[in-house]
Amino acid sequence: MPTTPSSNPAEPQAKRARRKEARPGELLAAALDLFVEKGFAATRVEEVAQRAGVSKGTLFLYFHSKEELFKAVVRQSLSARFFEWSAEVDDFTGSSADLLRHGMLSWWERVGNTQASGMTKLMLTEAHNFPEMAAFYQTEVAQPYQALVRRILQRGIDSGEFAPMDPEMAIYSVTAPLIFLAMWKHSMGNHPCAPAALDPQEYLASQLHILLNGLRVRPPQTRLPPL
Repeated sequence: MPTTPSSNPAEPQAKRARRKEARPGELLAAALDLFVEKGFAATRVEEVAQRAGVSKGTLFLYFHSKEELFKAVVRQSLSARFFEWSAEVDDFTGSSADLLRHGMLSWWERVGNTQASGMTKLMLTEAHNFPEMAAFYQTEVAQPYQALVRRILQRGIDSGEFAPMDPEMAIYSVTAPLIFLAMWKHSMGNHPCAPAALDPQEYLASQLHILLNGLRVRPPQTRLPPL
């Protein structure tokens, strides 16, 4: 027997409700793509709305300005992750070297190898033109990230695994390889002439080897007795 369309008036309303609930996520995904592709200054809200398949008026129902849209993208794609990462540091039972290795490699898997890492390039290139946005990014992303790395380094120092150092300066040694990968992915990494030999996992493993050999405490050298 052929089926007839449902006459339940609640079904179209339910579909519209589901569509309405999906719109903020679709707008944020479209905004992230465009911010990474074009930069903050060059991205227009009309483009974001068009890519998300809605009108500009609909976009402004959820986000009152491009600045608010940018902040929402940062919160969803980056700063919302810090609670999870902090819990991982709390619960980690291995060595501090293994924790640092886990942190850097998982950063690549969860952020670096995704579109969200393009926000690093965006901030490095446009922060001087948008100081308010730079301050927001510093509070929402840079400072929580630095706090996590500081905890890992201090953990290793306190346990005697890492040599005494200034954690505030060592944070930059941990951060530099990650920034390089983010910049590489969203510039030369997408270029036909990019060196194919650069494997991100191997690169991070090499950087970790250099970094950890510099951080670890070395046993005192034993001197041979005189003849």
